[in-house]
Amino acid sequence: MKHTHEYVVNGSRVMSDLQNAYATQSLLIGKTLGRSPWLLIDQARIDAFADITEDPQFIHIDAARATAETPFGGTVAHGFLTLSMASRMVQDTIAPFEGQVMNLNAGFDRLRFLTPVRSGSRIRGVFKLKDVKQTSTTQLRIVTTLTIEIESATKPALVADWVNVAVFPELE
Repeated sequence: MKHTHEYVVNGSRVMSDLQNAYATQSLLIGKTLGRSPWLLIDQARIDAFADITEDPQFIHIDAARATAETPFGGTVAHGFLTLSMASRMVQDTIAPFEGQVMNLNAGFDRLRFLTPVRSGSRIRGVFKLKDVKQTSTTQLRIVTTLTIEIESATKPALVADWVNVAVFPELE
């Protein structure tokens, strides 16, 4: 797919969509890009995640035992369940760039699980732009610090630097 949208001033090409996205994002480094809506992490979601990942550890699926044998007061979500909700959170919070054809998840740096998410809790993602680099004529590498907050908790569930690649088509 070829890309033909370019920004033009007085008949001269100024920027492509990629260049415009880079210029705009460069001004936002260090700033919060948004907060997602709250998402409920209930026992049904935890049980479904335990089934699909084949991780039936009792702290996730056995409320009586988790209450009796752990300091959590009941079941808690898998750390990876909490992390996996980031995809939904970012879709609800940050729109794709003009002309962007896809986003590639390139992974996480410095991921830390800080507080367990108890069943019945609500979580949300806070996205703060850490860095943006143009890595090719069609790609921007974007690093966003993701903090997943737990409603009414003083410490977040997790903090990580999320690396994504915004892909744009080749210019004609």
